[in-house]
Amino acid sequence: MQRRRLGSSGIVVSEICMGTMTFGGQCDEATSFAILDHAWEAGIDFFDAAELYPVPPQAETAGETERILGRWMATKPRDALVVATKVTGPGHGWFTPPIRHGRTALDRHQVVRACEDSLRRLGTDYIDLYQVHWPDHGLPYEELLGVLTELRQAGKVRAIGCSNETCWGVMKSLWAAENHGLDRYQTVQNNFSLINRRCESELAQVCRREGVGLLPYSPLGGGVLTGKYQEGPPPGARFTAYLTEGQPRQQRMAERFVNERTLETTARLAEIAAELEISLATLALAWSKQHDFVASTIVGATSAEQLEESLPAADFRLDTEVLERIDQIDVEIPNPMTEDGLRRL
Repeated sequence: MQRRRLGSSGIVVSEICMGTMTFGGQCDEATSFAILDHAWEAGIDFFDAAELYPVPPQAETAGETERILGRWMATKPRDALVVATKVTGPGHGWFTPPIRHGRTALDRHQVVRACEDSLRRLGTDYIDLYQVHWPDHGLPYEELLGVLTELRQAGKVRAIGCSNETCWGVMKSLWAAENHGLDRYQTVQNNFSLINRRCESELAQVCRREGVGLLPYSPLGGGVLTGKYQEGPPPGARFTAYLTEGQPRQQRMAERFVNERTLETTARLAEIAAELEISLATLALAWSKQHDFVASTIVGATSAEQLEESLPAADFRLDTEVLERIDQIDVEIPNPMTEDGLRRL
């Protein structure tokens, strides 16, 4: 398992990060522990959570992912783990989160409270990477970065990052950090995959030139890039539930991921994977982690067996000819997901 630096921080992590948003939802604690143990044994030392998890977010389960991760962390040397989590974004915009009665905000009171609660659930006295789950573009960045800097100075977090952020937002935050002498975001965690390649344009330039590491989430396109949706929505899958019984917001999300264009893209990629004698998952993850602006690619799983499909990507590298064939698919079917939701922020 190769390792990369998170931005310009002193933190170095495995190129594959274990995402945990299914823990406490689709996965019970025993299954979650089995997945975490398998990831650890494979050399993964980077684990990503959020105070809002598991998904879909519900008041009854919010925070359970961190509790499960915390109980597992107690079985391992804390210094050997790199743990990331997130403070929920503002509740007055595109989504009202089912925590703190929907009164979430990114002011000092809420951020400090959220951090303390996450530390308690994780059973640790510090968080390696503390991220903002989604931004508040009406709040001065220096106000948010000020409290995040305080948390780092207090030893409660080691580095800070953002998630679901626009190119403008990342640059604005870096400008505010520089002008006000505050900590800068070291990472940005955004949707990036073979069916959503937007990060390769403007955000890639920001990451390269400003020393910010991208942490791609949904590198398998929410499971679409495993091929499991090719014959129709499979029983038990997240987007199957979203499409059939989800709220309007969840249905829109599922339709962005599962549509004729994403399925056609997946079918063509499957042909390349078959020729290489690798799984679609290996192809998609190897492609993600080969980008120079990517720090670590986040994978999810609902079983240890499912994680096994992702692990071969750690040692697999796509050659120039294969990358060119993949690019040609993108030329013929550009932007299969149509949009990634950032315009709603």
